[in-house]
Amino acid sequence: MAEHPVNGIMGVTMDKIREMVSSDQIIGQPITTPDGITIIPVCKVTYGFASGGTDLPTKQQKQSFGGGGGAGITMEPVAFLVIREGNVRLLQVSSSSNTVDKVIDTVPDVIDKVSGMVAKSKEKKAAETQPEA
Repeated sequence: MAEHPVNGIMGVTMDKIREMVSSDQIIGQPITTPDGITIIPVCKVTYGFASGGTDLPTKQQKQSFGGGGGAGITMEPVAFLVIREGNVRLLQVSSSSNTVDKVIDTVPDVIDKVSGMVAKSKEKKAAETQPEA
């Protein structure tokens, strides 16, 4: 039995979606500035597709088919990862961030502050244990 024409429409639609969507569109290619800062774009990608068809009645014995398909993609930049001197920061584009996004964004600052406090504490202890000259 021959393949129904709607299968061909759906197959072509899916193939075109595969061509359009890749992980490079979600996490973009790194961009390095002359002063050594690396910027990586992060996007939200939404896509959808529809395919359909119908067998049309005819007065002749010949089978008649009508169908179509389509797809749509939306890409929205949501953030940039900025890497500078080994430090990574997340700069959000959208002001409508949720609590999880805010926590993730503040983690680097908290780590920097805790690291600074630990370093100062070690320096203070080292200074206290060294004999005076």
